[in-house]
Amino acid sequence: MMIFNKAIPRRTFLRGAGATLALPLLDSMIPAFAGPAETVTKPVARIAFVYVPFGSIRNKWMPETEGAGYDLSPTLQPLAPFREHVLVLSGLDNRTSMAQPGEGGAHHTRASATYLTGVHPKATDGVDIRAGISADQQAARELGKHTQLASLELALDPPFNAGVCEPSFSCAYLNTLSWRTPTTPMPMEDKPRAVFERLFGDSETTDRAARLARIKENRSLLDDLTETVASLTGTLPASDRAKVNEYLEALRDVERRIQLAEEQSSRELPTLERPAGGYPASYEDYAKLMIDLQVLAFQTDMTRVITFMLAHELSNRSYPQIGIPDGHHGLSHHRGDPRQIAKIIKLNAYHVGIFGYYLDKFRSTRDGDGTLLDHSMIVYGSGIADGNLHTNEDLPILLAGSGIGKIKGGRHVRYPKGTPLTNLYLSMFEIAGVPVDKLGDSTGKLDHLSA
Repeated sequence: MMIFNKAIPRRTFLRGAGATLALPLLDSMIPAFAGPAETVTKPVARIAFVYVPFGSIRNKWMPETEGAGYDLSPTLQPLAPFREHVLVLSGLDNRTSMAQPGEGGAHHTRASATYLTGVHPKATDGVDIRAGISADQQAARELGKHTQLASLELALDPPFNAGVCEPSFSCAYLNTLSWRTPTTPMPMEDKPRAVFERLFGDSETTDRAARLARIKENRSLLDDLTETVASLTGTLPASDRAKVNEYLEALRDVERRIQLAEEQSSRELPTLERPAGGYPASYEDYAKLMIDLQVLAFQTDMTRVITFMLAHELSNRSYPQIGIPDGHHGLSHHRGDPRQIAKIIKLNAYHVGIFGYYLDKFRSTRDGDGTLLDHSMIVYGSGIADGNLHTNEDLPILLAGSGIGKIKGGRHVRYPKGTPLTNLYLSMFEIAGVPVDKLGDSTGKLDHLSA
C-alpha cells in the first residue's frame, strides 16, 4: 500500500496582502501512521495565572469538607458546571509578603510582587526595584522555545502612575505580577487592540483620523486572506474544515468586538507607531474580550504562558452592573460591617463567574485529541487571603484544567499549615517539563494533584 498524503507542518501560517494568520492544531498536521511518540501528536501543556485582588470572605469561599465529596461554597457556585475540572487548594501561604522590620504597611504592594515570585521585594521609592523571577517567566524560558511569543501579560486596569503607591514601595510593584529578572518587571497590556496586533500583526498608527478611517473601512484581517484560506480549506478533510471554520468565526467575532469598542471610544489617543485602541464600556465585555484573545493565543500555539490580572491590587473599580457602586479596595476594608461583607461576597462570586467563562471557552475549544482545558493548568487566586486584615496565609486558590491528563479535579485538597504557594508552581513546572527545582520560598512539590 502506498501513502501519498503529507502532514501540514504544525507551525503553519497563512499569509496574504500583508496579513499573517496562525492555524490551530488540525488532524491534517498529524503524519500518516504517526505513532504516540511523534512530537506533533503529543499534547502540549499551557500555563495561565488569573489574579484577583483583596482575597475573599473565607467562610463563603472555603468548602466545609475535603476530598471529592465536598459541597461548593457560595462563592464558588458559578463553577458548578466545571466542578470536575477544578481543584480547590487550601493551606497555601504567601508569607514572603509579610512586612519586615521598618516597612509598616504596603500590604497590597508586597502581595502583588510576591504572588508569582515568592521573593520579598526591596523597599524603595526609586528606580532600584528588586523582586524575583516570577513563575510565569520561569515557564516561559522553557516553553517559549517552541512558540512565537514566550508569554503574554494582560490586565484589565491601566498601570498606576510612576512614584509611590504605598509607603516606601514603588508603584512598579503593583503594575505587574510578572518579572523576567529580579530587576525587570514585565509590563501588563490592557488594550485589546494591542494584544490582537501582537498576535496577528498590524502596522497602522493611533492617529485619530487614520484610526477612524480603519474603523469605517471595517476590513477584517481575514478579508486579506480569503483566497489563501479558501485554497487551504479545499484540501482539508471535513473534520479539519469544521475546526478551521470555528476558529475563523471566533477570530471574526473578536475583531468585531474590538472595532465596536473603538467606535464607542471618543477619547483622543496619542499618535504612536502602534495603535492603542479603545476599551469596551462594560467591564464584563472587556474581560470576555481579553479572555477570547487568550484562547486564540493558546489555540494557535502562539504562546503557552499567560498571566492575566482581573484587577490590580489597590484597584478601586466599582461594579454598578451588579449593584455595587462602591470601590473594591475601600469595600474590602469592611471592618465587620455586614452590608459591606455581603457586597464583597457578591463581588467575589462575580469574579469567579468571569473565571467560569474562561473555563467554558477553554473547554469548548478543541486542541488535538482533547480541549484546551484538558491540556492546560490555570491558577486562579489572590496574593492576600483577607482584604480587611491583610492576612497572607491560607490563600483562596483554585487550579483548573487537566494538565495533559496529569491532574484530577473535582476535589478540595488541604495542605499543612505553612505550605508555600510556590510549591504549587513547582508541581506545574514538573508536569509541563520546565526544569526548575526552586522558586522563591518553595520547599518542594505538592502531593495529591493527580489522585
